[in-house]
Amino acid sequence: MHMLKNDIALLHRLADTAAEAILPHFRQLPSIENKAAEGFDPVTIADKAAETAMRRVLEEAAPDDAILGEEQDDRAGTTGRTWIIDPIDGTRGFMTGLPTWGVLVAIAEADGPHTGMMSQPFVGDRFFASPEGAFHADASGRTRPIATRECPTIDQAILASTSPRDFDPASRARFETLADACRMVRFGTDCYAYAMLAAGHIDVVVERGLKPFDIAPFVPIIERAGGSLTDWSGNRIGPTLPSAYGGEAVAVGDKRLLEPILAILNG
Repeated sequence: MHMLKNDIALLHRLADTAAEAILPHFRQLPSIENKAAEGFDPVTIADKAAETAMRRVLEEAAPDDAILGEEQDDRAGTTGRTWIIDPIDGTRGFMTGLPTWGVLVAIAEADGPHTGMMSQPFVGDRFFASPEGAFHADASGRTRPIATRECPTIDQAILASTSPRDFDPASRARFETLADACRMVRFGTDCYAYAMLAAGHIDVVVERGLKPFDIAPFVPIIERAGGSLTDWSGNRIGPTLPSAYGGEAVAVGDKRLLEPILAILNG
């Protein structure tokens, strides 16, 4: 229990640290760097500053744990614990001034992430989970438990995905079949979709092409809230993180949705 309380306190400290580094640049970016040799993979001064600041905190508070971050080299550890950090998930949203981005942090051990947080400092939302459960803290600091909602059939479901352009042609066609079967579809949601699913506002999130940093915190958040998070073959994502993750995600709030959704996605 002592370790658990320390972990949650450190998650909040990392979120505070990231917010201090990021918010001065939100809607005030001087420039955007493209990391990709082909295509477009943006990174900003805010991404880099936040990860540097978060790593400084971890070097002091958890010097023997490993760190896997999106913008800097991995740091090896000796404890079997890995901090997986994404200073700004949803950089495209960030660069367009939309508050759909978030600071992501997870703690993973041999069986995957067990503790995680998604923080949106501009709005003041924090969604976090540990073995004690899943929770939402608002801008006032009020914290409450969260849970997914019932949605037994696809025709009642709200589906979210960041962009259909993230899929190859075959996967896009299957996604469109699923979208046609759902009640409503929303795009441009980035990491917020997973948080809203855990909080009971969205029923399904389907994505491909993700990195470990993009999904790690949502393993404990969604599972502790009552949902499931798998790849497109139905395998639980947690044990594959961080090293063997293939980039697919199917999140459902009501576990009864998983089998019929997987049937559609796999043709």
